Amino acid sequence: MLELSTAGRLPVPVDPDRIALVIGRDGSNKRRIEEAFNVRVNVDSEKGFVFLEPGENSTMYNVFRAKKAVEALALGFSVDDVVLLAEDVYDFEVVDLGEAARNQADLARIKARVIGSEGKFKRTLEEITGVKIVIGEKVVGLIGDYEQLRLAKDAISRLIRGQSHQTVLKLLERESYGLRRRRLDLWERMSQV
Repeated sequence: MLELSTAGRLPVPVDPDRIALVIGRDGSNKRRIEEAFNVRVNVDSEKGFVFLEPGENSTMYNVFRAKKAVEALALGFSVDDVVLLAEDVYDFEVVDLGEAARNQADLARIKARVIGSEGKFKRTLEEITGVKIVIGEKVVGLIGDYEQLRLAKDAISRLIRGQSHQTVLKLLERESYGLRRRRLDLWERMSQV
């Protein structure tokens, strides 16, 4: 559960080894987050916390969106991908591979299945779904809209359960065609209004 500190700041725990990713070169990532989400960002690198508080004319909603951005940045997403989260259409989700793995060897096998040979499956998954993907130590981070995230999470969970890459890709192609068709229909209906 998220709790605000008594000073009205939201503490976001970040691995101290990853704090530099949040700050960026000469504070560039920190500034981009502050501008995109209209929040103030304070970093305590010794304790491994990033504190977020609303900027002027900002709400706590902006702070909670910025929290997701900081978590995504710390996982390894680029700042360009992370600022997409300032738009309500996009969201950040994490698939925990550690829950499915029985041991370290199993975790390595699952990660290898998600990545694919020379990163091919990960790239294909990004192309078909439109989701930005980063693979961490025990998690897979995803940035995309609701439908894109649903497709990508379904594909990853099918891989974890042992379905073949080819089966998952066929399902993805079929589902992404349906998604594109629904979006086109919606676009046509909106243009008629």
